[in-house]
Amino acid sequence: MRTTVQTREDLIGSILSEVGWSLRELRCASTEKFVKQGISMTQIHVLRQLEQHGTMSMSRIAELLDVSLSNATGIIDRMAERGLVERVRVPDDRRVVLIQPSELGIQALDETEGIKLDRIRAICNRLDDVQLRGITRALGNLRGAIAAEFGIDAEQAHEIHEHTTSAG
Repeated sequence: MRTTVQTREDLIGSILSEVGWSLRELRCASTEKFVKQGISMTQIHVLRQLEQHGTMSMSRIAELLDVSLSNATGIIDRMAERGLVERVRVPDDRRVVLIQPSELGIQALDETEGIKLDRIRAICNRLDDVQLRGITRALGNLRGAIAAEFGIDAEQAHEIHEHTTSAG
């Protein structure tokens, strides 16, 4: 029997491949319902950016999407028509218009997150306790490395992204 020695780059490549595949599957599972309802992946992406960064100007949205201001305006127009976002005028300068998610937009995000977390719970139920402990340790290590890379406290990163699901 031959043993394969994996280099550090081989291990990192395997992690990238596995995580990438897993995230794509979970993303598809959590957004499929909305795409069927005519809410585009771009619109879901805008809602996630607003959730992450808060209320934003049209120019900032265009920058994050890497599109022209007129294209971003069209995207936001369609989202506003669906009730997913709201335009808010800045009291001190009425020319400035900021975009924020509406209650319906927040509900859509919560629903996609709930679907994803429910699927992850079902997937975890396919694993035994030893596997779950190993994954928990590995993900804790990954969280710490991610927090260090972005210069944030690991505990703070945990508090920022807590979501709830129908399952608890």
